Amino acid sequence: MALTNQAAIEVNNLLHLSLIQAEVTNHQYVPALAAALPEVRLVGDSLMHITYELRPVAAWDDGRPILGSDVAFTVKLMFCPGLPNEVVRNQYHFIKAVITDSATPRRFTIVCRGQTPEYVKATGDFYILPAATLDPAGRLSRFTLAELQHRAPTAPADTALQALARQYQQGYAGHSPGQLPGCGPYELVSWEKDRFLYLRRKSHWWADQLHPTPLMLRAKPQQLEYVIIPDVATAILALRRGELDVFPQMPAREFERLRTAPATRAALQFYTTDSYNVVTAGFNTSHPALADAATRRALSRCFDAGRLMKATQLGAGQRTVGFISPSDTANYNRALSLIPFDPIQAAALLRQSGWRRAAAPTAGWFRPGPGGTRQQLRLTMRYRAGDPLLTTIALQFQAATAPLDIPVSLLPTEAGSFSEALRVGDFDMYAQVLKGNPFMFNFTSFLHSQGIGVGNFTRFSTPASNHLIEAIATASSNASRQRLLRQFQALMQQEMPIVPLFFLPSRTVADKRLSGLNVGSLKPGYLATTIVRTARATPAP
Repeated sequence: MALTNQAAIEVNNLLHLSLIQAEVTNHQYVPALAAALPEVRLVGDSLMHITYELRPVAAWDDGRPILGSDVAFTVKLMFCPGLPNEVVRNQYHFIKAVITDSATPRRFTIVCRGQTPEYVKATGDFYILPAATLDPAGRLSRFTLAELQHRAPTAPADTALQALARQYQQGYAGHSPGQLPGCGPYELVSWEKDRFLYLRRKSHWWADQLHPTPLMLRAKPQQLEYVIIPDVATAILALRRGELDVFPQMPAREFERLRTAPATRAALQFYTTDSYNVVTAGFNTSHPALADAATRRALSRCFDAGRLMKATQLGAGQRTVGFISPSDTANYNRALSLIPFDPIQAAALLRQSGWRRAAAPTAGWFRPGPGGTRQQLRLTMRYRAGDPLLTTIALQFQAATAPLDIPVSLLPTEAGSFSEALRVGDFDMYAQVLKGNPFMFNFTSFLHSQGIGVGNFTRFSTPASNHLIEAIATASSNASRQRLLRQFQALMQQEMPIVPLFFLPSRTVADKRLSGLNVGSLKPGYLATTIVRTARATPAP
């Protein structure tokens, strides 16, 4: 299978398991490590108790049972200082405690601050890790979850926590292939950075004892190999030769070319579904020239989302007013209008925000800055190098702003350097695909003030936006959350820290000998564990 930037998620799903998992085809959460969906009890008007019981046969690779204490350890680990867990901390800060039951060690209760229905899914949707393997000395058991959550960043370093952080990192980086602790159906046999990963089905896996085996716990392939092929043409050649079985997220033109060619149409099968990945452009709102919403709204009119969708997706995909998919009819704000491509309006909005266009030889847009300075509207735009979609977006924006005398320098950046540049704010604008899902609406990591320096690359925040994000995350009913989500989409369109362009379709191509792919909208877009290969027919003698 070709390896995409979703590979880490997919491989983790093969090595580890969460309490519940979403089925790729019908978007329903089903039990995984948990024996059943959880029991929910509201306590007073501010707490929610979510009680799970683990499957009786669920076990770690060494045969030890998976217990509620492992769940408690995993949650504490999210808040352990010294680990790069900032995004996870923001996402799960609502967990107040994990109460284990000594009489029934597979039963436990997660206590949540707030009573939103979303917590039922969120509390079950993270990988459970083995306490005995990663913390054999029991260092984390000396701390309550509250002590870890409220530990000040300036607090003196704790030697026990420092040792645990090192133990955790060595527990993964230090294990040789095949020894990674987990409870999923596969083990990592070998891997080479930026080249391949090879996984083998465990000969004795605890879920083999379940009859019938739930779809999400089936593991039919005896081995899975993921290969990184940066060049699309090379990957397609391997697919046509039968050296590659599945190519997820294939670019539009290549997909259509294969689908319409008689030779490849006979040998391959083609799938197209909606996805929850939205193409965006973001602004660094900490830069003075981009600090005001009017300037950002003006520049948003220089993206021709409709033509970009035609050019890069052959017209497939969905235009959008925000980060909620138009397919989500309950939460999408249809009262808002799509952002138009309108350079004339862009110029008018720039004048409204105090910019004045100068004539040659100092052509450009200028306005008075703080302390008697003079601001010029000059932009640098970063995007991941080698990505045709993002490259096209950057070139289109540059071409649209050139007649307006807004100079835009394009900075294609290697993937690792790109992430670091966004984190430290080394850009004016960026183009990126945001990965989403239809279940949870927690915008803390990339639009709340708590996410600045972590996942909030735009550095945007206002009291109103923070309040809405927090209210959405803690809404006590679906109706209340729907109302808040529509307000949030309207506020984001007004403030415009990020320009939402369109939601991508998901295209998967597979060898026709494969069945059981279970293609759907959830990433990675198919289910590798249910794939079955039929033997290639041999001609009769």
